[in-house]
Amino acid sequence: MTTRLSAIPLARRVDYTLIRPDATENDLRALCHEATRLGVRVISVNPVWAAFCARLLEGTRTGLDVYIAYPLGAATARIKMEEAREAVTSGATEVSITVNMGAFLSGYFDYVEKEISAVVRAVNGIPVKAIAETSLLTTDQAARLAGLCAQAGAIQFQVATGFGRSVPDPATIADLRGNLGNRILIKAAGGIRTLADALSMLEAGAAVIGTSSAAAILAEAADSQ
Repeated sequence: MTTRLSAIPLARRVDYTLIRPDATENDLRALCHEATRLGVRVISVNPVWAAFCARLLEGTRTGLDVYIAYPLGAATARIKMEEAREAVTSGATEVSITVNMGAFLSGYFDYVEKEISAVVRAVNGIPVKAIAETSLLTTDQAARLAGLCAQAGAIQFQVATGFGRSVPDPATIADLRGNLGNRILIKAAGGIRTLADALSMLEAGAAVIGTSSAAAILAEAADSQ
């Protein structure tokens, strides 16, 4: 059962996120040190900090996930490709591309799929993950978008940017998992601040948790053992 996960295996399912616009160099340095101490899977940061964080994470088990065209996803495909390439050159081990929600809601499904495919090709084997704001979508729309992302070569579908109308709940994760099966991994994100929040998302079918509260969640998991 997921509820019996100890802090160490739970950490390997956590993406420790720091994408605040006011995050400073000292904040990012502290994030990297804490992330490696905790043994989290990756940290997720904005592109400008990629090279800095890559140096601090060198030789550790913690990878570097860089958010592309975040949080709106409204950059052109060419800019997203260049941003992704630069992130990889700077040391990213994964990239997360924000989906163009306006294009999807306008019915430009081929465009959305081709844009993600272009980024996948641009980074040449580095895992690409998609970020969407599912609070803007119906259940069927969210499943269709996640399916497009899978077809385009994304390995993971993140259900929120953190700037949406509402915080995703376990039902969102369960619906996506039920509709998609194993076609793409689901990442729960947005408002996950406690151990109970994290475990409820994992139990619903999330493969990974994205949170800025990783230290508190893992401390709670350690205390509960």
